[in-house]
Amino acid sequence: MVDSEGRGVQVKENIKFTPSLSEQRHKFVLDFVRKHKPQKVADLGCANCKLLWRLKYHESIEVLAGLDIDENILTRNMLHTGAGDYLDPRERPLTITLYHGSVVEKDPCLLGFDLITCIELIEHLEAKELSQFPEVIFGFFSPTTVIISTPNSEFNPLFSGKTLFRHPDHKFEWNRTQFQSWALDAARHYGYSVEFTGLGEPPPGAEAVGFCTQIGVFVKNIPNAVESLHNEKTIECTYTTVGTVIYPSLKEEKYLRKAVSNEVFSQILKLKRALLESLKMKKDRDSGDELEFVKLECDKSKNDPTEETPKPFCIGNVFYIPLERLFSFPKIKHLCGDLETLKMLIADEVRLSSDGSSVMINIVDEEDCDLSDNDWDDYSGEERNGGGSHGTCL
Repeated sequence: MVDSEGRGVQVKENIKFTPSLSEQRHKFVLDFVRKHKPQKVADLGCANCKLLWRLKYHESIEVLAGLDIDENILTRNMLHTGAGDYLDPRERPLTITLYHGSVVEKDPCLLGFDLITCIELIEHLEAKELSQFPEVIFGFFSPTTVIISTPNSEFNPLFSGKTLFRHPDHKFEWNRTQFQSWALDAARHYGYSVEFTGLGEPPPGAEAVGFCTQIGVFVKNIPNAVESLHNEKTIECTYTTVGTVIYPSLKEEKYLRKAVSNEVFSQILKLKRALLESLKMKKDRDSGDELEFVKLECDKSKNDPTEETPKPFCIGNVFYIPLERLFSFPKIKHLCGDLETLKMLIADEVRLSSDGSSVMINIVDEEDCDLSDNDWDDYSGEERNGGGSHGTCL
């Protein structure tokens, strides 16, 4: 067996890629997104939407679009929100829309995207469609970046039992020279630069054939970009919207309020448990055990962000947790930004002290413990060794 340049190629049977070639292609896009953080991404020829599903977990993305010629497959794979999306909302908003239509039709809904991916797509286009493709993608849609992958026909002889093309719907499969010539021509005409790479290493002895999948990454040369056909923005929409999903995000106050309240209640519960444990250990110590009294919020690191903030305290059976203390927890600070926002977001969810500086909770519930009134008398009110009028600081 020889390659396109007449060099010897060792044929391998049952070539398998680990991870699979499909997985490698998706990972290539995901790594690109992780590095460059685009906000608007469209996947053309999205089929079963697996790539879109994985992209939705990237916080930089606020708009995702999928386009495919097969409406049935889009309907079967429509993305939905789940309980987890509401329990742990995204920091940024996210809208995913699936469109039914052709990649060689112009539709203003795909204008203004940062990244458009065409993964194993162009080889499915008829000759006329392929001639229209660059004008639509690079000229009209004109995104910042385009990633195109396609089979490398030079690799095909290494597969056993394969016919001319890898898939019966492929209209062509290019070698590296053909793909690079087409890509460079499109890049020059529409004001892009292009870099080539690939995925799927050939087996030992067949390195000359190159990667199994060849990839072109097109980046718009903004200073010299050819003006796209954006004067056609008034063009009628040609795509049919199959469905749109809007995911909950912390940009919406109702979801932010819930997230903050959940974190505040979580921290309050930890403080309450620490207090009850301290009281139990104090009771054991007073009854003769040699246990060391455990301070509330024990085992704190030297860099604990709460250390310099006002400490929780008790008055009677009421436990007071200063808002400054709660705000010092990193997640609460990140969610709220400032103390006043924290106070505003939890005002309807908790009981605040008269001056609004602390959250108040009743420390004794029936299921908490069997501490006697005397235990609480020793631990609340004025501390015997000089706790001041604010009760016992913990």
